[in-house]
Order: sequence, then structure tokens, then C-alpha cells
Amino acid sequence: MSRIGKQPIVLPAGVTVTVGKDNVVSVKGPKGTLTETIDRDMIVEVKDGEIIVSRPTEQIRHRAMHGLYRSLLSNVVKGVTEGYTKQMELVGVGFKAANAGNTLDLALGYSHNIIFEIPKELSVATITEKGKNPIITLQGSDKQLIGQVCAKLRSLRKPEPYKGKGVKFAGEVLRRKAGKAAGK
Repeated sequence: MSRIGKQPIVLPAGVTVTVGKDNVVSVKGPKGTLTETIDRDMIVEVKDGEIIVSRPTEQIRHRAMHGLYRSLLSNVVKGVTEGYTKQMELVGVGFKAANAGNTLDLALGYSHNIIFEIPKELSVATITEKGKNPIITLQGSDKQLIGQVCAKLRSLRKPEPYKGKGVKFAGEVLRRKAGKAAGK
């Protein structure tokens, strides 16, 4: 039995769950509504304020999906109640970030600024303090969407291993390489 898959998901107050046809689970909470499509073989039940995910057989495919779909549903429930926040840090001389609504204006050392459009489901804020690296904060209820947008932002200028310049997650520890040896 899957250790993660067999744990029930406790529903906080104010959260309603409906399981539609084709195993489309819709979760509604204070921060919005999210839907997750579950594999047709998985069994999703809502009982006594809990979501229970079970599998029909002990096939390898069913065992592999059991914990996955339980985790995805847990992320959806947490998203509509608490939400998710990710912070990105711009490390480099002259790197800047500014936002107007959901449009990010990034100066990442290229010959031109990069204008990046954030999806309307997320909110973005930028913090620029003197002597510190600019920080971009993304908030929203969809964990997958936040992760996807963060990955796209990071791909604009990945952190390099010598000086650590680039776009990285706040608190991320980078593996650094030694530079050229000086002298003979």
C-alpha cells in the first residue's frame, strides 16, 4: 500500500469538493476554484470531510498513480485555502525588476529589457532595496502554474557557477566552481 496514497486529505472549513464525470475533481475554497483531472482508474471519494483516493488493483501502473494523485489533490486543497508563494532573486550588477500590474520588466544584462507577461491567475510583486538583490514574489492558488512561471523566469538567465549571476530561487544554494588559478 502506498504510504502517501493511503492517507486521507482532511478538508478545512469552507472547502467544498465535487467529483464529476470522467473523474474531474473540482475544489472550491476562499482563494478560488481549482480543478484536477484524475486518471479514470483511480477511485476518488468524499466522506466525512475527507478525500480518500484508492486504487482498483495492485498493478504497477495503479500503484505508481496512487500517491501521485493523492498529492496533486492535496496541493489543490492547500492552494484554495492558503495559497502558494515563491520568491525569485536577481543576482548580478545592474539586474533590475519592475512590475506594472501583471507585466514584469526585467533588466538581466542583455542589450534590451525583457517584458514578461504573468498569467492573470497569479499576482506579482517586486522589491528593490539599495544594497540588496531585487526580489520577485509570485503568489497564487495553483502550485503547478507558479512552478511553471518560476521555471520560465529562471530560464531567461540561469545562474552561472562562477559568480552565481542570474535568476535563482530565494534561499537556493548554488554549486560554485573555482576560477582560474592565479600565477604560475
